[in-house]
Amino acid sequence: MDRRGGQEAAGPGIREAKGLLYEQLARIGRALASPVRLEMVELLAQGERPVEGVARALGLPVANASHHLRALRAARLVEARRVRTTVRYRLSGPRVHALLREIRALAEEHLAEVERIVRACYRARDALEPVRREELLERVRSGEVLVVDVRPPEEYRAGHIPGALSLPLEALERRLASLPRDREIVAYCRGPYCVMALEAVARLRERGLRARRLEDGFPEWQAAGLPVATGEEEGSAEDVCP
Repeated sequence: MDRRGGQEAAGPGIREAKGLLYEQLARIGRALASPVRLEMVELLAQGERPVEGVARALGLPVANASHHLRALRAARLVEARRVRTTVRYRLSGPRVHALLREIRALAEEHLAEVERIVRACYRARDALEPVRREELLERVRSGEVLVVDVRPPEEYRAGHIPGALSLPLEALERRLASLPRDREIVAYCRGPYCVMALEAVARLRERGLRARRLEDGFPEWQAAGLPVATGEEEGSAEDVCP
């Protein structure tokens, strides 16, 4: 294809096809042009859920959650399957959450508002630096830390860091006495903007325990190709290390 004056020289057929192509690409942008749908992508990255589970997790009416899920499904970002009388939704592939991570990184790099929110709402609540994935692997290898997953049990069962203890926020108070005081505790949840790990770390420190949070969450751990366990059973700490 020739280029003249920096513009593509193409017949009307090619130009029309290109316009149609970009219209299809724009479907993805329109489907994600909603803070609720972006949060749904993060939620479904933890594992599939019925519409009622999505609504409950995000504090939405079921009809509202269903509307947003249909929009994501229309853009082929989520899939649905029927299990008996229930329809369960899941991401259509790992690239969907990868796109969310890219959007997040782009926003952090270019939007000053994102930096202000992170500084005011996250760093102000936690003066200690989060634990990086590589550091966590090394410290688990040496037996220095206990890893706790503070997400709801169904998300833990769908996938978790091997060796992590399932410790949802609502169970934290009654299990405090069983937690070790001779090791640091590292909490993780759904992602870098998830507040459950922040809340867990604050409660643990109030009780005199040494605690920090993972820099991101389970989907990022999985996307990095690190070991993942599923089901109810907790693996040993050594299982975390490849």
